[in-house]
Amino acid sequence: MPENSRVREVKSAARTVALLELLAARGDRPARLDELAEELDVPRSSMYQLLQTLVGCGWVRSDTTGSLYGIGIRALHTGTSYLDSDPHVRAARPFLNEASDALGETIHLARLDGSSVVYLATRESHEYLRTISRVGRRIPAHAGALGKALLAEQPDDQLCLPKGPLAALTENTHTERTTLLADLAAVRERGYSIDHEETVTGIAGFGFALRYDSPATDAISCSVPVARLSEEHRTRIVAIMQETRTKIESVLPLTSGAPDWR
Repeated sequence: MPENSRVREVKSAARTVALLELLAARGDRPARLDELAEELDVPRSSMYQLLQTLVGCGWVRSDTTGSLYGIGIRALHTGTSYLDSDPHVRAARPFLNEASDALGETIHLARLDGSSVVYLATRESHEYLRTISRVGRRIPAHAGALGKALLAEQPDDQLCLPKGPLAALTENTHTERTTLLADLAAVRERGYSIDHEETVTGIAGFGFALRYDSPATDAISCSVPVARLSEEHRTRIVAIMQETRTKIESVLPLTSGAPDWR
C-alpha cells in the first residue's frame, strides 16, 4: 500500500496479489503448496483454499497431480488488456516498427515502475539471436539504457533506488551510486543513455526518454550486439532513435478528458 494511503488494507486482497506476483516471478518454475505458504507466511489450510479459488477462476493453474501451481491464463488476458488500453503503447507501436525496419536492430518501449522498468513492447531483430527481453520483463532501472534514460529525467535526490549496493546483472552494471550518478549526469548532457553491456553481456543499448509526461515515465531503446557496433552504425542508431522519439512525442500530447493515470 502507498505510504500516504489512509485506506485500510484488505488482507485477503493483499494476500491474493502477493500470491499472483510470487507465481509470476517464478516463471517456468511451478511451486508446491508448502513453498507458497512458507514464502508468504500464510497457514497451509488458508493457502490451499486461496489456491483452489484462483484455480477455479483461471488465475492459477495446477498440474495433473494437483501438487504444483503456476500462474494462470487469466493473468495473460489482464496483461494484454493493460497494453491494449494504453494510448501511449498503441501510438508508439508503428514507430517502433519503423525504427526496427530501418536499423535492423531490436527496439524496446518500457515504463518506469518504482526502481525497475517494465517492457511494454519489443520489436526483435532478425539479424541475431534474441536477447532476454520480452513484454512484461522487469529489470532494475539502474542496469540498462531504458532505466538510465528515465532516471536521468529526475533530480538525483529524488531517484527511486533500492537501499544498499545496486544489483549487478553483468560485470559492467553500476553497483555504486557514485558511478551511477556520474553516468546520469552524462545522460542529461548527451540527451540519451548508453548501456555498455550492463544488462546483457555482448549487447549495447541506447535509451531515449519520451517526454510526453513530466517527469518522463516511458522510454524507447535500441539494442545491438557490440560486435556490430561500428561508429557509423552508432551514429545512425542515435539519429533514427531521436527521430523516432520526436515522432512518438508529436502524436501524444495529453488529450483533454483522458485519464491522467498515476
